[in-house]
Amino acid sequence: AGVFLGLGLGGFFDGIVLHQILQWHHMVSGAGYPPTSVENLRVNVLADGLFHAAAYAFTLIGLVFLWRGARRPHAFWSTHGMVGAVLVGFGLFNLVEGIVNHHILQIHHVNETAPREQWLLWDIGFSLVGAALLAIGALLWCGASSPRP
Repeated sequence: AGVFLGLGLGGFFDGIVLHQILQWHHMVSGAGYPPTSVENLRVNVLADGLFHAAAYAFTLIGLVFLWRGARRPHAFWSTHGMVGAVLVGFGLFNLVEGIVNHHILQIHHVNETAPREQWLLWDIGFSLVGAALLAIGALLWCGASSPRP
């Protein structure tokens, strides 16, 4: 549950903060659709919406798993475990999205408002943050104590 919730939260953070509030990039702004015309903005808004739909789906899956787990008798609840799992999902989202979209496909870059020669630094930083969140989450999740019999 926590991993899926983290994937969804990671997607929402990226889409809301980087795409909408800061407007550093859009989903396909680096793939031949720079936000310099109304038509290109329409393409990017559609792609951003599909991206948000995927984040929404991850979040719903996480909620379903959480609900199913909560209904099990004698389920063990661990704050460290849940926070760790959410951070694993969030970090996994950043790492995979960063490697695939920023480095391999190059359909956008983290901060396209920065000078072009800095784009790679922003992309690497985004991936490093994802890796750090993933590592911290894994430590918390694996270190969560289980109930004693």
